[in-house]
Amino acid sequence: MTKSIGTGLSLLLLLIFAALPARAAEETLDIVATTTQASDLTRILSVDVDSISITPLMGAGVDPHLYQPTESDIAAMNAAEMVVYSGLHLEGQFDTVFAALGEQGIATYALAQPVKDAGFIIGGFTLSEQYSNVDDPHFWFDPRNWEITVADLALTLAELDPVNAESYRSNAEAYIAQLGLLYQWANDGLRSVQPEQRFLVTSHDAFQYFGAAFGWKMRAIQGLSTEDEAGVGDIQETVDFVIENEIPVLFVESSIPPDTVNAVIAAVRALGREVRVGVRELYGDAMGEVDSFGGTYIGMLAQNALTIMQSYQCMGVEVDIGAWPEDLEPQPPDDIWNVDCEA
Repeated sequence: MTKSIGTGLSLLLLLIFAALPARAAEETLDIVATTTQASDLTRILSVDVDSISITPLMGAGVDPHLYQPTESDIAAMNAAEMVVYSGLHLEGQFDTVFAALGEQGIATYALAQPVKDAGFIIGGFTLSEQYSNVDDPHFWFDPRNWEITVADLALTLAELDPVNAESYRSNAEAYIAQLGLLYQWANDGLRSVQPEQRFLVTSHDAFQYFGAAFGWKMRAIQGLSTEDEAGVGDIQETVDFVIENEIPVLFVESSIPPDTVNAVIAAVRALGREVRVGVRELYGDAMGEVDSFGGTYIGMLAQNALTIMQSYQCMGVEVDIGAWPEDLEPQPPDDIWNVDCEA
């Protein structure tokens, strides 16, 4: 099944929005967004809508697996009309909160749900005897999944706020076109690496969708959730894997301490093998600062792709990093686009 929702999207959204009842123009739609990705997408879809208020809960570099809602978070969600969250238990400490909100009649929206409904969720993981057949919650790392979410969230916002339905529709269309450019650029570059060299070794197992989207094999020291702790055996298995597959680079994630990755690198080097850490951290569960390139979904994913390609290039691997598409925003800053391999 091809992941593409661009064809016919305009007509579909137009027909649905035209049938929605009116909402008073002076009413404000109060939305709480949990993760950085949820905040970014809600903001993009409502960029020219004045009658919407978005309250983000998590900031840059915050691990949503471990984040516990504060009293002010609970108060904000109780006062909202809608709570937008990632889903698939990414916000592991929020499950009872979401259930309580639903009982109070507050709308809760899981960004992962339309992707799961479409059949593009990677599942079947066993975390423990208690948690088996678990879904991977990091679905946004395939931009084609994010397209599905964009379209569905736009429809949901329009149902709550029909007065601004046209804005949500046009913003969704424009953004989906941008995501198409992003996917093509990243796919061309990442697949320019020879297949036998495409290994992404990271702190925890957050990049299965990224690998599936761009043809890379994944290896993580920890499991799906950062609640899992890596032991000596996990580190040794990763060391053996790196040596066996002659992997030249390991990557640290921005929301996770680098200890386990550094331990693997030290062990590999002690065996006389050349290996380095990536030229910069990867964004895993959280994006960057709001006003930074990595503080947007497009920037986050593009910076990850650049970091991987540049890191491998610095180790002598042949990589074709294509020019940035003229119509794709935001533009990567020079300090990200031009990397110093010796730094």
